[in-house]
Amino acid sequence: MKTYFRIFLLLGIIFQFSCTRNEFISTRETIDLSGTWQFAMDSAQVGIEKNWFSELLTETVQLPGTMDENDKGIPNKNYDETMRLSREKMYEGWAWYQKEITINESWKSKEIFLTLERTKPAKIWIDGQFTGENATILSPQKYNLTPALTPGKHVLTILVNNGNGSVPNGIKGSHSWTEHTQTNWNGIIGEIKLEATEKNYISLLAVTPELKTKEAVVALRIFSNEAESQKVKVKLRAASWNTQENHNVPAKSYEVNLSPGQNRIVLKYPAGDKMQLWSEFSPALYKLSAELITENGTDNLQANFGFRNFSTSGTQFTINGTTTFLRGEHNACVFPLTAHPPMDVESWIELFQIAKSYGINHYRYHSWTPPDAAFAAADIEGIYMQPETPFWGSLRENDPSGLNEFLLNEGEKIIESYGNHASFVMFALGNELSGSLDQMQKMVNQLRPLAPEKLFAYGSNNYLGTRGQVEGEDFLVTCRVGADTDTSYSTHTRASFSFADAYDGGYINGRYPSTDLNYAGAISKCSVPVIGHEIAQYQVYPNFDEIKKYTGVLKPWNLEIFKKRLEAAGMADQAKDFFRASGALSALGYRADIEMAIRTPGFGGFQLLDLQDFSGQGTALVGLLDAFMDSKGLITPEEFSHFSNKVVPLLITEKYCWTNGENFSAKIQVANYSESDLENQKLTWQIINADGEIVGSGSDNKSVPQGEVFNFTEVKQPLSELKAPQKLTLQIVLEETSYQNTYPIWVYPENKNISVPSEIYISENIDAQTISQLNSGEKVLLFPNHKKYAAFSVGGLFTTDYWNYKMFKGISENNNKPVSPGTMGILTNPEHPLFTSFPTEFHSNWQWWPIVKKSRPFILDNAPDGYKPLVQVIDNIERNHKLGLVFEFAVGEGKLLICMSDLKAIQDKPEARQFYKSILEYMDSDDFQPETKLTEQELKTLFTSVPAEHNIQTIGNISYE
Repeated sequence: MKTYFRIFLLLGIIFQFSCTRNEFISTRETIDLSGTWQFAMDSAQVGIEKNWFSELLTETVQLPGTMDENDKGIPNKNYDETMRLSREKMYEGWAWYQKEITINESWKSKEIFLTLERTKPAKIWIDGQFTGENATILSPQKYNLTPALTPGKHVLTILVNNGNGSVPNGIKGSHSWTEHTQTNWNGIIGEIKLEATEKNYISLLAVTPELKTKEAVVALRIFSNEAESQKVKVKLRAASWNTQENHNVPAKSYEVNLSPGQNRIVLKYPAGDKMQLWSEFSPALYKLSAELITENGTDNLQANFGFRNFSTSGTQFTINGTTTFLRGEHNACVFPLTAHPPMDVESWIELFQIAKSYGINHYRYHSWTPPDAAFAAADIEGIYMQPETPFWGSLRENDPSGLNEFLLNEGEKIIESYGNHASFVMFALGNELSGSLDQMQKMVNQLRPLAPEKLFAYGSNNYLGTRGQVEGEDFLVTCRVGADTDTSYSTHTRASFSFADAYDGGYINGRYPSTDLNYAGAISKCSVPVIGHEIAQYQVYPNFDEIKKYTGVLKPWNLEIFKKRLEAAGMADQAKDFFRASGALSALGYRADIEMAIRTPGFGGFQLLDLQDFSGQGTALVGLLDAFMDSKGLITPEEFSHFSNKVVPLLITEKYCWTNGENFSAKIQVANYSESDLENQKLTWQIINADGEIVGSGSDNKSVPQGEVFNFTEVKQPLSELKAPQKLTLQIVLEETSYQNTYPIWVYPENKNISVPSEIYISENIDAQTISQLNSGEKVLLFPNHKKYAAFSVGGLFTTDYWNYKMFKGISENNNKPVSPGTMGILTNPEHPLFTSFPTEFHSNWQWWPIVKKSRPFILDNAPDGYKPLVQVIDNIERNHKLGLVFEFAVGEGKLLICMSDLKAIQDKPEARQFYKSILEYMDSDDFQPETKLTEQELKTLFTSVPAEHNIQTIGNISYE
């Protein structure tokens, strides 16, 4: 309710401003062309040859809209699609749209323009006469129809082409065109209107704020239809409209000379000392009106803008001179109800408000640019925007396909269409570009003069980061700064990778858990701000309850298939638990990724992939929100904002697991990217046990400088009084603020000499001696030899699988790299007596790291129906193996417990020693009563029958082609 109230309040302000300030109301008349249009599909592409533009089309559709939304197209019979969500009807090619329009007599002496806010390459006919074409796809198409539109009735026919040849091939993999997210729709989804201007009119209004001189530099493109030069008057006026204190900038008039045809005029408009600044902290906005006054009439054009200077200082970003840290979200145009972006401001405001509740202040648009409504909403909400041209691939100089020219045109139109928006502060050529660096430099050099106040990059994660920083970029979006030369991850700027891209999947999976790692090594190699590219790609098991939410044009046939696979594997009853456990581990990974970025001094920021699920490329359910931007219930916004915020308290310690023979030691830092210093800030910390009792505490008062990761205090706490194994929580609070954070700590007895009870026999194989012990009614603890049973098991992976198994399995194999184990964390029952001496949640947490890493989960597909291991490992949605890390059986008269972690190899870790001890205590107790019985032969079969392999169809990635 709070979100909607704020939307209505803001819209009320906008409405009130527009209605009460006549000088900011357009003098241009318009005709809204939304509504019912005649329609025809032209899959054979014969319409031009057969003059369809001169005939009345027989079907109808509603515009704005797509063919999908109008239930037009060819029925999609591929119900086996698991790569992405599916369209019920598909179409690629020509589609015709037609409408009768009436031009008023008052427009007789006007210039008349048609605007198609967002569509695909289009051609226009008026009364059967061809009048223009436009291939722009990310900004409005505009057509001058003056000669054809005389007063009276006319037939407007539009041919929209989303098929082959409509755009260069390199565009089709981008998120502007791909089926994987917004789909390659056909239609017109934005504003459709006719607009009448005076014969002398303003065709472009560009506003550049200059904070040093307290003025707005206003660039006008004015077209004169006069035969001779003339003197005219231009009047500028501006006022703030969304601030508590209104600022009405005094109007100013200028005399200028117009030549026949196109004119470019630059005017400096002083704002004065009351100028209000735009930022994430206080997004003050102005509306500016430029009025062209000539002897033959008056034309005007308006623009919203903000006075702001988004810049850099060394390796960090600044907003109006204040250091900021970009907590970004990647957007790939995932809107499953419509399969295209919303075109209204309200929808984008709601989206940004959700993102802001998770601490987000920045959005990057992967190989696409959103509509004007998104920028308008970002202006209101204080979001820093990085749009991109529609490209993901390799560039060549002098490309004969026309790709370079197409991209330059898109870039120019994007800047012209959206450049005034205060939120539009960064621009890049596309995603993970490769090929000619010279061509990238040329393109940016051509675009930069159009928006000198914006920061430019050649692309996001170009060359997959292996080239590091290159000359000419204002900032660097990358996963690494230079190629890896060893396994130290010293070039990395995110904490997780695929196995194809980094040894053992990067920091979080490859390094023993701590909170003292950062990216200082990578940042030292750069002189411009670095943004961690597409961090936190942790797959979450599907929530099949979500299926019912797909009531729009995209259908979750992929999710339905995944559900059937799980049913066939006999684990349908565990679907919800798989979702919850993998989601909890994913949230853990998100936090580790984000905190590693925030605690790096001099770091520019990060861009998540994604807060929400990515519904394509093999179905990458990597979000903590679903595809609808609804919470999955895995972590609240409040909890998330504890580590993703403008101020974050941080615990810096070498490890999570300690013994009671040690003294816990750590530092507390505070990252302060708020608007100002935190003066005389009191910080308190407490260590609390499971019963809510305070084990240790402390406090300190210091001022925290703005823009720094500040060393605030130290924590030293003896642990000798903690005799029982337990999980503690260390809580940090900045008093009288909302900023706080918590960290888990595990404390165990030393357990240096663990004795094995005499009645427990330990073995590595199902051999004669092991069988004999079981037949004799003994207890057997089996640590299967990993090499011997490699074919019966999968590798040990702590994090959930990166992106999705389908994609990176193929990429790893094609690049001769190890394939990820592909698992998604553990699932267990914390109340089971196995864990009496090893506290755990139902999901993976940091104390499991060495245990899982040194494991090979066993494939239990051949176990009895319904069997559940004590510690189950969740498999991915492609294989659906039943995997056991710890499991038990009654065999003959004996009892068998099998542990697939090589605990002996990690006895230097206190958590591994404690888990081993807890296993032995459990087996030595009356609680050790395995319910599932196997015969001797069934046990041997389990360990000798190689599980069936799954035929997994892999998917490529443009970045590796």
